[in-house]
Amino acid sequence: MRFDTANDANPDQEFEMFCQKLDRNKTQYVIEDKKKEPDGSLVVRLRKQYNTYKTTGYMD
Repeated sequence: MRFDTANDANPDQEFEMFCQKLDRNKTQYVIEDKKKEPDGSLVVRLRKQYNTYKTTGYMD
């Protein structure tokens, strides 16, 4: 996912809000990579649970 600086957005804050929403919905997720781009945007690579499928082995 890419969180960019369009419309004066704060990518770090947008990412925190995204994670809080996942936590609130009790969606399991794993952040694999997180890096800041030269233009200020934030690129995050993650795996997350879809629907209510079991994640045995996938999230480990």
